Amino acid sequence: MNTATPTPTGANDALVGSSYPARERYEVSAAKIAEFAEATGAASVLHVDRDAARGAGYRDVVAPPTFAVVIAQRAEAAYLEDPASGVDFSRVVHAEESFRTHRPICAGDVLSAEVHVDAVTHRGTISMVTTRAEITDARGRPVSTVVSTLAVRGEGA
Repeated sequence: MNTATPTPTGANDALVGSSYPARERYEVSAAKIAEFAEATGAASVLHVDRDAARGAGYRDVVAPPTFAVVIAQRAEAAYLEDPASGVDFSRVVHAEESFRTHRPICAGDVLSAEVHVDAVTHRGTISMVTTRAEITDARGRPVSTVVSTLAVRGEGA
């Protein structure tokens, strides 16, 4: 962690290039996949029916690709909670997110994520922070890459 002073615009650009190692493992369950699928309107039977998923070649129910955000946001908390980040979460608006799937997430996976601070751009009193979560399985193999951009309102914004 870096101890540089945050800027008054809401995020510390001195942390660009920093990374935050995985703090926890996330155990993916069929119930969590089903709840996420329902909440997001993902209607494929592969998200809820183990037999259908196995018939399609998966070892268990398969998560929608955007399920990776669950793991990424938990991991991103390490950066957001770091006092050196300068980020007041009550001033954060989620601006953009992208996913690169290396392999599907299935029930039974045990995943972890390392978060990288890729960019901080200041625009007036707003800081645009781009983080990248590299999600890996229990063997360290890549599963998904989630890139998030957060708009952080600074003081007086």
